[in-house]
Amino acid sequence: MVGRKMKFGAFIAPFHPLDENPTLALERDLELVQHMDNLGYDEAWIGEHHSAGYELIASPELFIATAAERTRTIKLGTGVSSLPYHHPLMLADRINQLDHITRGRVMFGAGPGSLPSDAFMMGIEVAKQRDMMDEALEAIVPLLRGETVNMKTDWFELRDARLQMTPWSRPNVDIAIASTVSPTGATAAGRHGVGLLSIGATSQGGFNALASNWGIAEKIAKENGNQVSRDDWRLVGPVHVAETREKARENVRFGLEKWLFYFREVAALPLAPTDGSDPVDALIESGMAVIGTPDDCIAQIQRLQEQSGGFGTFLQMAHNWADFAETKRSYELIARYVMPHFQETNVNRGLSLDWARKNREGFIGEAMMAVGSRVAKHIEQHGTEDISPDVLAAMGINKTDAAE
Repeated sequence: MVGRKMKFGAFIAPFHPLDENPTLALERDLELVQHMDNLGYDEAWIGEHHSAGYELIASPELFIATAAERTRTIKLGTGVSSLPYHHPLMLADRINQLDHITRGRVMFGAGPGSLPSDAFMMGIEVAKQRDMMDEALEAIVPLLRGETVNMKTDWFELRDARLQMTPWSRPNVDIAIASTVSPTGATAAGRHGVGLLSIGATSQGGFNALASNWGIAEKIAKENGNQVSRDDWRLVGPVHVAETREKARENVRFGLEKWLFYFREVAALPLAPTDGSDPVDALIESGMAVIGTPDDCIAQIQRLQEQSGGFGTFLQMAHNWADFAETKRSYELIARYVMPHFQETNVNRGLSLDWARKNREGFIGEAMMAVGSRVAKHIEQHGTEDISPDVLAAMGINKTDAAE
């Protein structure tokens, strides 16, 4: 028997530098999701951002609606919806509509909002965003389950609020709460009995907090009469693979520095040293990223399994380090060589090969006897005239002698 099937996907913020056509960049994001669907990936999560120029998708719902029409099986999630930016009823209703038009392929990822500049433009105090997220979840989770909600806070009110359409997915769409280092996301996931989305799983702080955050989620879930499952825990990390480590390093020179610039100058997350040393070396040696081969990616996921104690889905962070052709090639190599390793899709093939190899001598002998019997019967009835000399020789028959 094979074990639980690990799922694979991508977390698409996205990240697009300012030196290219933004319309075409969005189209490539859609094409990437189509490519993933064709390769058998399970999930794609789409971000929501409104400032700073790199993370271009303002409405994950609009992107999901478009991508759903171009794909067949891949599930599509908001990665994540920034809850303080939306009235809970309006957001829940949009997600519910997507649940219907995608026939259950939508997922709902929630968070407080990652860019302070977004909150500033809307007059939202950054210090209040996590409290606002918690309040919004108290309304959205029951709404997505088809329940009626009455609730009043200092920024929204719900009066006998319910969704017009009964949810397509029962009891509700897949829900996951964003988590990085702090226990905020894990606490919310446990309180509502929903999934956890560890976005910074390979950063030093995020990696060190994996086990403790899951422990918090389990503890809070128990206190609230809920259960959380590791199958619903998703870990995110940046990956680029090629046939060789040298080729992978060469590929990422295309866009890595622009990605690092954004995190260094805007997101205030210096992910690589600024002392002139090679950032590729720094990202690999710190464990932050995989820049190498499929085997290196397998080692990274095993490292995450050991640190976390087990999780359900590995999501690549989409980053555009390489040009689009090499990016798609990286996703293909992961689908061909990494996914089968963890999904055990070749277990039965291996067992079948070993069984056939061990019994080859007996099987071949029986096959030869069966063929020989039919040839002998043919000779008995029709002679050897139309039998190939090679076949007769294999049976130890001399055609001349047989004719005489």
